[in-house]
Amino acid sequence: MATKERESATETSGLNALRDEIVDFLGAQLGNLADKAGDKVADVTDHLSDVSENGGSLLGTGSRILQGESPLKAFVSEKAKSAKDSIMGKVKDATGGGGKSKSGSTKVTNIIEVLDVGVPLRTAYDHWSEYEKFSSFTKGVRSASRDDDGSSDWKVKVGPSTRGWKATVQEQVPDERILWTSEGAKGSTRGCVTFHEITPELTRIVLVVEYYPSGFFEKTGNIWRAQGRRMRLDFKNFQRYVTLTDEEAEGWRGEIRDGEVVRTHEEAMEEEEADSEYDEEDAEEGEEADAEDAADDGGEAEDEEDEEEDDEE
Repeated sequence: MATKERESATETSGLNALRDEIVDFLGAQLGNLADKAGDKVADVTDHLSDVSENGGSLLGTGSRILQGESPLKAFVSEKAKSAKDSIMGKVKDATGGGGKSKSGSTKVTNIIEVLDVGVPLRTAYDHWSEYEKFSSFTKGVRSASRDDDGSSDWKVKVGPSTRGWKATVQEQVPDERILWTSEGAKGSTRGCVTFHEITPELTRIVLVVEYYPSGFFEKTGNIWRAQGRRMRLDFKNFQRYVTLTDEEAEGWRGEIRDGEVVRTHEEAMEEEEADSEYDEEDAEEGEEADAEDAADDGGEAEDEEDEEEDDEE
């Protein structure tokens, strides 16, 4: 019996010694971290308190060592696991994840940009309304197509992948404003772009967009305002393209109210052509009237001269 008790005491003493060695090693590692980052002392204290109260990551490290891992490998693995849990927790808090989040807690990216373009008002508007050409001068848009009902399909590059959505114009008044909404699997937007004539050769464009991300990748990107930066850059690309291009834009001259097309592009162009012909006829009639007036004035002048000659005789 005495021999067994001595063996048990020896094993217990060995475990205690191993535990003391682990604690000393980890304490030294934490001390080095504290020396390298003095502003992290409070975090180190929290870790040590966690050890004394709940075991914390040190017990996890000790468990790994007892299972056969080297002290350094066990320490690094446990710290990596702790860092990963911390990062995931912050991402969930920022993106509305986790069981305590509410459905309406998603952060919104608000974008408000103002640019002046050195072209006439109609030119700026016509280029903007030609969605099909956006992929030729922007980096984010891969393709865009317009439907007859005023909606459009877009494909844009987001990181290494492509995202698609359908946009619906709620209001569109030529040379004034375009108001739209869009829905996609990875988010939705509400936006409005307005056009303002500063001078006959200078137009101000105001862009206002609200972006509601959906999905882990989009919500994470929203933290860093990646979508906002992409849109701002493409807006400047539009400014550069419109200012320097030699291409004439026909644009889409239709009108949309409350999401319904009230005047098609063809109808608008026919009305403009009719107005132009009417103005030309008015101009021609005005020229003829001026010629007739000039002729009448000339005839009256001749009559006056004849009368003066008669009076002299």
